[in-house]
Amino acid sequence: MGTSCFGQLEIQAEIRPRFEYRHGFGTLFPDNADASAFVSQRTRLNTSLKKEYLNLYLSVQDIRVWGDVPQLNRADRNGFGIFQAWGELLFSPEISLKLGRQALDLDDQRIFGSVAWAQQARSHDMALLKYQKNSSILKLGAAFNQDGESNIGNLLTTANTYKSIQFAWFHQDWETFSASFLFLNNGLQFIDAVDVANSETRFSQTLGSHLKYKKQNLALASNLYYQFGNDVSNNDISAYLFSLEASYKLQPKFSLILGGELLSGNDDGAPSNGENKAFTPFYGTNHKFNGLMDYFFVGNHANNVGLVDFYVGSVIGLGEKTSLNVRIHNFSAAADLQATDSRQLGVEADFVLNYNFKKDINIKAGYSHLFPSEGMEFLKNNFDDNSNYWAWAMVTIKPTLFQTKKE
Repeated sequence: MGTSCFGQLEIQAEIRPRFEYRHGFGTLFPDNADASAFVSQRTRLNTSLKKEYLNLYLSVQDIRVWGDVPQLNRADRNGFGIFQAWGELLFSPEISLKLGRQALDLDDQRIFGSVAWAQQARSHDMALLKYQKNSSILKLGAAFNQDGESNIGNLLTTANTYKSIQFAWFHQDWETFSASFLFLNNGLQFIDAVDVANSETRFSQTLGSHLKYKKQNLALASNLYYQFGNDVSNNDISAYLFSLEASYKLQPKFSLILGGELLSGNDDGAPSNGENKAFTPFYGTNHKFNGLMDYFFVGNHANNVGLVDFYVGSVIGLGEKTSLNVRIHNFSAAADLQATDSRQLGVEADFVLNYNFKKDINIKAGYSHLFPSEGMEFLKNNFDDNSNYWAWAMVTIKPTLFQTKKE
């Protein structure tokens, strides 16, 4: 039985424990509280099969915190789950259709990202049609979610997910420049608690582009997005995002980064007069942006005062296998805060040390410190004036267990 019968098969494992010490992670640290320390772990088994007319991928995972079940446990607290399970039908060298649960990363992951930092990560149950020829790529995606099988009704009561989405994404590469264009129709379930018959799916639209330029030692990247339509509370949306980042390689092992991002927001942090001016980066890898301590858009800061984030950073090579990534962010609100004359929210410093121990073993460690301003204290309703910092260390072990030869 050779590979011509079964295609190319690969089995890969991943073990990723991470220690964290949280003292003001995600929100300002309160008085009379203890810091949090824990070890979380992601365990995955990934299997892929490639044939002339089919790609198949299955990724099962277990997410746990060390000690969340006793040593003599009869059953795990969460158990195994499916991260990805999809089949891709290859109709021709240019056209394919991917069906099933799948991670989705577009561009720099600002609007769609798999959130690899989160141990559980993000994936979508969807159909994805892809056309690729030379340097052009077109992706058309659609998803429709339900609580389960039913003979009556279409209400979705599952929290933190969409009812339905449709999107189109086009990407084109040139010699030193690339551009992507995205249109997203995002439908959220509204449930009328008084009269269920009035429940409906309310749609917003996101339209924009991601642009990149690279020549010799200089690289530029920009995002431009506009949102309109209605939010789940039926407010009219008029919101935007603009970002620009420049990086320059001064030496082979030293790069300087300078950038800024503006996400529009609402005065005093809430929609008013039926209008919502706050931009929402719906399904992006938000931990990647606006500081690693997750004060903004990571399960928080939705429909709030927006954000202006100016940052400077560098990537410093410390050897063949080691590098240090440094970022300093200055945060301010994009809209007015009546409680204070200043829009300043604070400054955050992030440090990440990366060490590639072996081909399939990576070690990272980081430290972040937030210096909040008066505006942040009002937003978080915390005036205790405590230090806010976060430290972590993570080992990723990702070996290939089995692989057949290519046909």
